[in-house]
Amino acid sequence: MPYSLVIFDLDGTLADSFPWFLRTINDVADHFGFRRVREEDVEGLRHASTREILGHLDVPLWKLPAIARHARRLKAEAAAEISLFAGVEAMLGALSQSGIQLALVTSDSETNAREKLGDAAALFSHFDCAASLFGKPAKFRRVISRAGADPSRVISIGDEVRDIEAARAVGIASGAVCWGYAAPAALRARNPDHTFERMDEITRAFCPPPTASA
Repeated sequence: MPYSLVIFDLDGTLADSFPWFLRTINDVADHFGFRRVREEDVEGLRHASTREILGHLDVPLWKLPAIARHARRLKAEAAAEISLFAGVEAMLGALSQSGIQLALVTSDSETNAREKLGDAAALFSHFDCAASLFGKPAKFRRVISRAGADPSRVISIGDEVRDIEAARAVGIASGAVCWGYAAPAALRARNPDHTFERMDEITRAFCPPPTASA
């Protein structure tokens, strides 16, 4: 097996939270005084980097921690509205049964993450949550250390450009899913090590095929 540890993002990767985000972002914008997102802006923002998005919305960096805390509270209140993508439980189960350690690094709280994952939370050996917008590299390093994993056999799987950048910052492989927040073209332009268009492609990429019985 090429990887012994897979570090997953949550929102947009395992949990289908983008529709909730679109319903909520302008209330958050009004609360914190940054620019609202117009419907015609959405596709362009999906092709932008995180710093470009912050610049377009005129979000001061010093407000980010308060915005993140507020968003986590809103997600907790809307837990029933956010479900896992189809096939997540089967994919995670297959990776775990193949002997691959699973970790979750997310900007959401661990409480919210475990609630969204449900029974699948038990498949994860490591949680490192409440990551700041640009804080994933430090959390990746901590998870890799806790897992006792060789970085050459670790991959991070996410749905945003910053997930690819964070993986490169710590010298691990990157995987990008095409069903989340960022546009597939924006992800492919960053040349991740793996690009997944369907959930079952993750299973087929990392799990050995079943051997034929004698």
